[in-house]
Amino acid sequence: MARAGIYKSEVVRARNNLLAMGRYPSIDAIRGELGNTGSKGTIHRYLKEIEEEEGGNTGTQVAVSDAIQDLSARLAERLHLEADQRMAALTDKHKAEISALNDTIIALRNEVDSFRSQSERQVLELSAEKTTHSETLSTLQEERIVRAQMTQRIEDMEGQLAKEEMHRISLEEKHQHAREALEHFRTAAKEQREQDQRQFEQQIQFLQGELRGAKETVNAKQQELIRSHEDNARLSSEQAHLRSELHRLETEIRPLRTAREQLAVFELKNQQLEERLAQSTTRLDQLKADNQSCTEKLQDTHQAGLRLEAELTAAKAVLASQEQILQRITTSQPPATKGSGQRKGSAENQESLFEPKK
Repeated sequence: MARAGIYKSEVVRARNNLLAMGRYPSIDAIRGELGNTGSKGTIHRYLKEIEEEEGGNTGTQVAVSDAIQDLSARLAERLHLEADQRMAALTDKHKAEISALNDTIIALRNEVDSFRSQSERQVLELSAEKTTHSETLSTLQEERIVRAQMTQRIEDMEGQLAKEEMHRISLEEKHQHAREALEHFRTAAKEQREQDQRQFEQQIQFLQGELRGAKETVNAKQQELIRSHEDNARLSSEQAHLRSELHRLETEIRPLRTAREQLAVFELKNQQLEERLAQSTTRLDQLKADNQSCTEKLQDTHQAGLRLEAELTAAKAVLASQEQILQRITTSQPPATKGSGQRKGSAENQESLFEPKK
């Protein structure tokens, strides 16, 4: 909290400190050096007394009216006040610009982080799509191998079925030939018996002499008939065997039909996998395009950040130059111990510093 009053010694000490630092000992500067304590009127009065004392000691004091001295003091104070106000306004303006630039840079950095996060997510999605694509290709390859194996197995079984069918046809032809031979033999035996009967009736006397030979012939024919019956039984057995083979082949054909149905299911599944593969390829291309777009946005954002950093650097440079101008203003002020002519020259120098350069 500011004190109620100040002493002249404190004003002298604050003025000497400012002069030692190369600053002009204005009323506001001395008040700030004293910790914003004391009234400006008191400080002005003490400064006037100090200037009069220094002027009397050196013998260079010039007699001027109190009105002119007061006018020059107020003019100097007004100039310093305006300079401080203008400097404060410029400082506030540049601080606002720097704050706005910092906010813009933070927003751009956040946007860059967002784009970077989005790019990383898209890279992960792209990697997942590539993995799914690889798995789909592997599954498709396995399905193609299984399909080829099933096709080969079906072709082998169809070839075996054709061979069995040819064997069955051959056995049926053999059986037909055996039946025809048996029928022919029966017809021939019947005709032979009828002929023998007629000959027996006609030549009963002649046959009695040759009864033994005829019996032998009959026995031989009976043996042939027995052999024919045996052949007939053998052919019947072969026919039963062929029927069992046919039944076995029909049993083996059933898995082939099931295999054909499975092959149709595999073909449908293969078609679905190819459609998924096409969709994965389309999604992969889309992700690549999105990644390229994000990369371009990231580059544009980075360039905008660089431009803003350059503008911030330029603003800082302007602020530094204005601070140097303010430093020159404060250092170019002459000490307040001179006469009114020197006060007037100092005021003119201060006014020339704030005039716009032509």
